[in-house]
Amino acid sequence: MKKVFVIVASALMLAACAEKAPELTKSGLDPRNFDAEYEGQSTCLVTLTNGSGMEVCVTNFGGRIVSIMVPDRNGEYRDVVLGFDRVSDYFPENNKTDFGASIGRYANRIGDGKFSIDGKEYQLPLNDNGVCCLHGGFSGWQYKVFSVAEADDSHVKLTVVSPDGDNNFPGTVTASVTFTLTEDNRIDISYEAETDAPTVINMTNHSYFNLSGDPACHTVCDDFMTINADSFTPTDEHLIPTGEFASVEGTPLDFRGEARRIGDRIETVDFQPIAFGHGYDHNWVLNHNCPDVPDASVICPATGIVLDVYTDEPGIQVYTGNFLDGSVTGKKGVVYNRRTAICLESQHYPDSPNKAEWPTTVLRPGEKYSSHCVFAFGVTE
Repeated sequence: MKKVFVIVASALMLAACAEKAPELTKSGLDPRNFDAEYEGQSTCLVTLTNGSGMEVCVTNFGGRIVSIMVPDRNGEYRDVVLGFDRVSDYFPENNKTDFGASIGRYANRIGDGKFSIDGKEYQLPLNDNGVCCLHGGFSGWQYKVFSVAEADDSHVKLTVVSPDGDNNFPGTVTASVTFTLTEDNRIDISYEAETDAPTVINMTNHSYFNLSGDPACHTVCDDFMTINADSFTPTDEHLIPTGEFASVEGTPLDFRGEARRIGDRIETVDFQPIAFGHGYDHNWVLNHNCPDVPDASVICPATGIVLDVYTDEPGIQVYTGNFLDGSVTGKKGVVYNRRTAICLESQHYPDSPNKAEWPTTVLRPGEKYSSHCVFAFGVTE
């Protein structure tokens, strides 16, 4: 009976994907290039559209956003995220990337790959230069095939079951991520998870945005950014937080108020946090002092495209593609060079499992983890 159920569920998943797949997407993707198998599970592409003409393509491999087509100030549609033309390029044996992925179990870093719950210590894989566990380990959820639980023109719900001991994390976790494309050009992302044993969880989306739609010619250094945060979490040289909050006042990390050009202070190597991150790769402590004020915003002067980020998470990790080095070729044969994208990762603070005074990331049986993020697109003159 179990085998029959799996076969039927797989068939339904493929049918749901097929129903959403046009011959070619607006972004130029061929959905057939996403019909594959990985470790015995079927992958596909789901296309979301709205009445305004916006399009978002999502693959169930890693719960990844593959493309986002939004209009610029002249009404021309541009694909504003990095990614690949075929699902096999996302497979870890071909490219170790987080492009567009739903990250779990734990987004960002856990120092020494260790944490304790109820007096029991757990040792996770040290997949980041041998000093910490990053984004869930060597085989985090960005390399898992999610099931398509629901899909229509405006939303898709993806689910994943992470067994006890997955990358040495305790407890069997059942998680979901739901992408909803609204009529006012917002991508609403909701995460939920439950566990059968105490564990830690911290989910986020790892899209790499280039609002020019032309990463071959434009980096994010000419874009302007605001972050509604008075402080950040300083780190050591391995980007593990020290446990302190530090004011952004008078530092290159101050993006409050008027938007500032990202590239103006990104090379301030005499400021230790910039030197450690090789640019911006920091967690800001969000103010959450006004629900109508975006937690972060990025504006591209070249196209007029604006991205506002809203979240209920306490922090946001901003990463400016400092380690993109031209070794990865993405959609339409474009080589992704340094700082051709920016990531805006809503989440709990890095290394929270080892910082008892910070908002907890512990999830226990009977509890439900939830997290919410909105990527809102618009234009400015």
